Amino acid sequence: MYKILTFVLALISLNLFAQNYKPAPARLTTQWGEAVTPENAWQQYPRPQMKRSDWKNLNGLWDYSIQQKGAVKPAGFEGKILVPFCVESSLSGVGKPLLPEQELWYSKRFTVPQNWEKKEIILHFDAVDWETRVWLNGKLVGSHQGGSDPFQFNITPHLNKGEQELVVAVWDPTDKEMQARGKQTLDPKGIWYTAVSGIWQSVWLEPVSKGHIIDVYPVPDIDKSVVAFGLQSASLTGSHQLNIVVKNGGAIIKDTTFSFHNNFVLPLENAKLWTPETPELYHTTLTVKKRGQVVDQLETYFAMRKTSLIKDDNGYMRLALNNKPVFHLGTLDQGWWPDGLLTPPSEEAMMYDIIKLKEMGFNTIRKHIKVEPSRYYYMADSIGVLLWQDMPSGFLWPNHPSHVGHDDKEDWVRPQASAVQFEKEWKAIMDHLRFFPSIVMWVPFNEGWGQYDTKRITAWTRKYDPTRLVNSPSGWTDRGVGDVLDVHQYPGPGMGVVELNPGRSMVLGEFGGLGLVVKDHIWNPNKRNWGYKTYTEDAVLIREYTELMHNLSLMVKRGLSAAIYTQTTDVEGEVNGLITYDRKVIKIPETLLQKLHQPVYDPADGRVLFINQLKETDRPNIFHSLQEPPADWLTQPVQFQKSKQKIALKKEGNVYAYQDVDFGKEMPEGLGLKLYASGDVNIYINGVKVWSEDQVRIKRHYDDINLSSFLHLLKPWNNRVAVEAKSATQDVDFDFALYQWNK
Repeated sequence: MYKILTFVLALISLNLFAQNYKPAPARLTTQWGEAVTPENAWQQYPRPQMKRSDWKNLNGLWDYSIQQKGAVKPAGFEGKILVPFCVESSLSGVGKPLLPEQELWYSKRFTVPQNWEKKEIILHFDAVDWETRVWLNGKLVGSHQGGSDPFQFNITPHLNKGEQELVVAVWDPTDKEMQARGKQTLDPKGIWYTAVSGIWQSVWLEPVSKGHIIDVYPVPDIDKSVVAFGLQSASLTGSHQLNIVVKNGGAIIKDTTFSFHNNFVLPLENAKLWTPETPELYHTTLTVKKRGQVVDQLETYFAMRKTSLIKDDNGYMRLALNNKPVFHLGTLDQGWWPDGLLTPPSEEAMMYDIIKLKEMGFNTIRKHIKVEPSRYYYMADSIGVLLWQDMPSGFLWPNHPSHVGHDDKEDWVRPQASAVQFEKEWKAIMDHLRFFPSIVMWVPFNEGWGQYDTKRITAWTRKYDPTRLVNSPSGWTDRGVGDVLDVHQYPGPGMGVVELNPGRSMVLGEFGGLGLVVKDHIWNPNKRNWGYKTYTEDAVLIREYTELMHNLSLMVKRGLSAAIYTQTTDVEGEVNGLITYDRKVIKIPETLLQKLHQPVYDPADGRVLFINQLKETDRPNIFHSLQEPPADWLTQPVQFQKSKQKIALKKEGNVYAYQDVDFGKEMPEGLGLKLYASGDVNIYINGVKVWSEDQVRIKRHYDDINLSSFLHLLKPWNNRVAVEAKSATQDVDFDFALYQWNK
């Protein structure tokens, strides 16, 4: 009878909690957000890289109150908030902003399982934005600054008998200070999004013995067929025994025991290598014993893979996986959700994005200025996708020196205290994420956003983790360091100059951004909904995307090693996603995307030669006129100026230019054009218009245009390739160059 009554009371309690929860009004919702309840909100084990059998999830309904900054713990609370969703989100049930002059207070009561009595109890916060103070039973446990790195406290000394009271206070300056915050702002518009404050990833408890493993870091070496484990531990010595069982595909391939030490190497003969096509994982059990008694046991895993640079037969530096060139084709993935903001509504929702991108034919994701929950990276490891991991940017905006311009000669001088905090967070994020084999590249800086001391930060990142590539910065203000030269070009595509960057690989870290407005799937119909080019018809989007991919394919032949399309999904006012913000409409069919993407993965064979110039950095002779020429100028002799210099074109001006090309009898198998222009542009081959685009606004880098579909217009010996640009939208140094590809 007692058991039945207890069960009934538990059901009543759950129902009361459910009745106290209701999502705040949302402009858009996802199917997963619509299914969220206090009982199912993020119930999975949160740390798959180091999994123990005993744990307790504290996600669910907590009490909350918003108070003025500096106030003491409130005597009462305003209502319920669903953790781990931030206070600004719909799924939190609150949907209120937290201002810099305010603090967000939480309260949660819980009990510790009786069988944990002789254990140390660790309280985990996987992410809280930004400054956190924690009390247990009225005693201050500790504090933390940082919005994206996990932290924990040993709360054992502060436990009471029976029920515990956990109180958390959070202050978040958002965009009023220069802490790492990514794209959060108090005034969302353009590329800046709704702020995220307070707890936004899981909160949980874990019991451990006094002697236990704190961290596991496996480092594979495929060239030596070994994996080196680095452990951090507490109160474990050589008097303990460590047993390691390694499985692959369910079969035990290694079972060994030795005296405990923090660093050891396991040989692994005939290892199966991890790739996006074959994401082989070695699941591993670590068991620590003393005098035959289990002291600690956990599940972990590793993958055998290597990331590096490799020079191909044409001398281009390529991104390599397992000593073979692999082209990285991916999306800029910001990980925002209309109902959860930075917190995905569920694990299923998070997995949907990864799986869809693979179905579209991408093998890479650039995780853009956001750190996801640990389970995201486990999914990437398991599903098979290459990750570029950004550090969330920290700077002031707009018109502040912390935003470094593209042409600025010097980095920003970051204040000392801010630099110390930024580097502390970057190290903590790397410590947290370096376990995951899907991460192949670190990105400390994006464009000029808070970019400072680039050479030192890049060198430190490479030294701290020599097993991965470093991209610093991604876009804009290059300082000649890092493993890649990363260009951002919208819509592009474009790339850097190989000859000017010896030893580095050429990558296109952002391009595209083609927008499509999908009715009834817009965040705010009353605001500007935009892409770098915005369309209203599916067919136009598909046509333009097809051309982008066609242009990209020839660039691979001349050294491009990666391309990151903007972006996975729409985000608030940005409608340049391949999927709508609510994940309910895929704008281009997956099968078509696969077909369009395949050519960039084809072997980069043959050779590219620049036409009318010995190498890319030479200048070709360009014949040009700023006045409208005779009607037959596209094919006949005309009196144009001849120059090897770029052509200065004023706003609203026109330019007519050509190069004469002698191929002899051997026709090229590919033809490309590099263009720097503004205005309405037309390209002609021997008098036939082959390319046209209105309101071209090329900045910073040349656009590449693949003209290989028009090789039939070429003839032996003499040919004319002409470009006209009319009604320039800005002052511009007009220029174009030609190159050919032959197998």
